[in-house]
Amino acid sequence: MTTKRILVVDNEEYIQEVAKICLETVARWEVITVSSGKDGIIKAEAWQPDAILLDVMMPDMDGITTFEKLQANPATKEIPVILLTAKIQASDRRRYAQMGMATAIAKPFNPLELAGQIATALGWSLDG
Repeated sequence: MTTKRILVVDNEEYIQEVAKICLETVARWEVITVSSGKDGIIKAEAWQPDAILLDVMMPDMDGITTFEKLQANPATKEIPVILLTAKIQASDRRRYAQMGMATAIAKPFNPLELAGQIATALGWSLDG
């Protein structure tokens, strides 16, 4: 089985580091991090990750706008997107699902459960 590739788009360096360390250690996935929606779109197009973890609240271009741009791009529209958000309610989850996002994970997240949450949302196995 090939190693899954995850792109983490979050303007908080601490979140990037925690997600990267956990996903590499727990799931043995390859992880690249970027700090902005603009960089996320560029990296997603070039690197073609298996999934994108995308922060909602970012300066310049928020996660929703970034997602819409990823969806509008034929090179990235098939990449599953999982939102990372501090604000999540049932109505938000429904709206995100209707937009085509795989799921949303609440921040702060449990680092040891993050890989499992991603795998469950995308139907992946962690026994890889």
